[in-house]
Amino acid sequence: MIKVLIADDQELIRQSLLIILDSVPDFHVTDTAADGQEVINCVKREKPDVILMDIRMPKMDGVICTQIIKERYPDIKIIILTTFDDDMYVFNAIKFGASGYLLKGISMKELSEAIRKVYQGTAMINEDIASKVVRLFSKMAQSNMTIQVDEQQSSSLRNSDWQIIAQVSRGLSNKEIAAKLNLSEGTVRNNLSSILSKLGLRDRTQLAIWAVQTGANIRDFDGKEQ
Repeated sequence: MIKVLIADDQELIRQSLLIILDSVPDFHVTDTAADGQEVINCVKREKPDVILMDIRMPKMDGVICTQIIKERYPDIKIIILTTFDDDMYVFNAIKFGASGYLLKGISMKELSEAIRKVYQGTAMINEDIASKVVRLFSKMAQSNMTIQVDEQQSSSLRNSDWQIIAQVSRGLSNKEIAAKLNLSEGTVRNNLSSILSKLGLRDRTQLAIWAVQTGANIRDFDGKEQ
């Protein structure tokens, strides 16, 4: 059972999501919240697995709330839901550890699938803003907001690790990576966990940013420039 917390300042949206998601057999909505402070209080009472987080809320917006939640509860996955696709919102939500960034116009089927994938460790970015995220990764790579990895840590990576890193940096899911590299999805998941441990990184979002910085996203599987 995946425990979901719904955070949105519009009551109609909160109640609609509550009714729909609670009817899904493998979901349980733990609570609803109208602002960021309520989210923090709800998490203290019963830690959800996934938070659906609105961007623009009173008292504390979804970006700042994401930062606080990920600092205190790094295992909780956060999907940002918004009608806006402003660059800075995307940048900060990802920087602070959001696992997904989806526009509110998606279907309930798409949202349900996104919740399951994020719960399993896959980052989910709406197709409408995927290209924007790639551009932002490039900006991050050129800015001071870099992901630091010691050379000793990266030297422990095998060629097979670099193959997976390259695909993660291109936004592929575990299932897509498995198909591309002729591996099982379980093998990709285990190898990805091992890679994160080797590099001392928190999640695949940080890994993707670091890959852009190192140029792994434009290299072939032998580490040669394409």
